[in-house]
Amino acid sequence: MIIKIVSLFLVAMAVLAMFGKLRFPGAKRLASAKCPACGRYRIGKGPCSCGHGGRS
Repeated sequence: MIIKIVSLFLVAMAVLAMFGKLRFPGAKRLASAKCPACGRYRIGKGPCSCGHGGRS
């Protein structure tokens, strides 16, 4: 009985790991919100506080 529980737990963890490797929706939008120069997230449409790049 314990072997069944452990094996089901391991199968469930493997399924979660497969879903975790998938890219979730909105990842492209989050990547475009970063400053290309320093890598910090920009809030709003203005330039980054490091002085590089505004959002288009």
